[in-house]
Amino acid sequence: MVQDIAATPPSAELGLKRAVGTPLLFAFIVGDTLGAGIYTLVGSMATDVGGVIWLPLLIALVVALLTAGTYAELITKYPHAGGAARYVDRAFGIPYLSFLVGFLMMASGITTAAALANAFAGDYLAALIDVPSAPAAVIFIILLTLINLRGVRESLTANLIASIIEVSGLVIVIVVAGIVFGSGNGDPSRLIEFAPDVAPLQGAFAASIVAFFSFLGFEAAANMAEEVRNPSKAYPRALFGAIATAAVVYLLIAIGAVIVLPPAELAESTGPLLDVVAGSGVPIPEWLFGLIALVAIANGALLFMVMASRVGYGLAEADLLPHAFARVLPNRRTPWVSIVVVAAATIGLTLIGDVSTLAETTVLLLILVFLSANVSLLVLKKDKVDHAHFSVPRIVPVLAIIASLVLLAQQSGIVWLGSVGYVVVGSVLYLIARAGRKREQRAARQ
Repeated sequence: MVQDIAATPPSAELGLKRAVGTPLLFAFIVGDTLGAGIYTLVGSMATDVGGVIWLPLLIALVVALLTAGTYAELITKYPHAGGAARYVDRAFGIPYLSFLVGFLMMASGITTAAALANAFAGDYLAALIDVPSAPAAVIFIILLTLINLRGVRESLTANLIASIIEVSGLVIVIVVAGIVFGSGNGDPSRLIEFAPDVAPLQGAFAASIVAFFSFLGFEAAANMAEEVRNPSKAYPRALFGAIATAAVVYLLIAIGAVIVLPPAELAESTGPLLDVVAGSGVPIPEWLFGLIALVAIANGALLFMVMASRVGYGLAEADLLPHAFARVLPNRRTPWVSIVVVAAATIGLTLIGDVSTLAETTVLLLILVFLSANVSLLVLKKDKVDHAHFSVPRIVPVLAIIASLVLLAQQSGIVWLGSVGYVVVGSVLYLIARAGRKREQRAARQ
């Protein structure tokens, strides 16, 4: 019989160490959010909506807050590693469905890290040094893997330092935009100008997919639940505080970028915030801002790799992935097999994918995961636990489901095809794990 992943307590001896408090968790989510899309995808949003970048950000914020409410209840009610897979298992008790949700979450972390690795090796790195992008991306991933192997505290401490650096870069953008606006050189009228060749509503929803990528972070945090102290209090505070922080920063960045540069220029750039700083006329060296952007991108990639490896660990503990994924280093107590597999898969995707397609694939994968979490919450509302936890009204997951379906309708065929590929790979791994369980059961009976 497959182990109940929703009810299984972490082993006191072999489980993950509860070493993360509220400040580190807040930094984890903020770093995950601010270090991902905003440094690379402002130009993509400008392509769809022109200067009205703030609109898709607001749409994405609403969807993020609704789903974050769902996660705040589920995480504090069931504080275990594994995230949405555990919630689906408790709600429906179908092992394959539980595995598939968890595997898609793991795949989203790998895909995001690959997208950010490509972004790292692009124009921002070129502002410092001219090197071939593919080798640079591979070396980048290997270095992040070594940090991940050291341990969650080391990874999140690195995150805390990197979060301070990346926020300083965003503050620089906001300040230089303010200087431009204050001097009368900017053009605030662009903020209400849509892209000329795209219908406003169509463009807003299309750009909201990219904008939603920029708000990702709360599901990644769910998979740290087994390593968080007092999760019932820590998660809601860190979660909503981080989303509110990201929203304010994003809106200021969007407004400032459009004031400084025409939307058409932003749309053509692969390093849009670097161009904003350069276009402001404020004497900030391009190499300095390029370095800050690289730290931000690296931070996001590290956090998604940490998350993906912990999902693999949780699924293996539940007998839904081969047991090797649950192996931990004796002293560091990090899931080393899962970490190495995540790194290898990330390198492979980095070499065959591009930033835009990988980002859109991540959004599709996570929307599917979010749908499963919201449906699970509706089923689990009647479930009682013996500890205090956060709670939201039923209308919250209902609205989140509707919003997720709207975003799914905007996805392209190639992105859907890539997601189907993940399902196939995951199904093969599930069958391998199932065969292994059957062999163990036969051996136990002999």
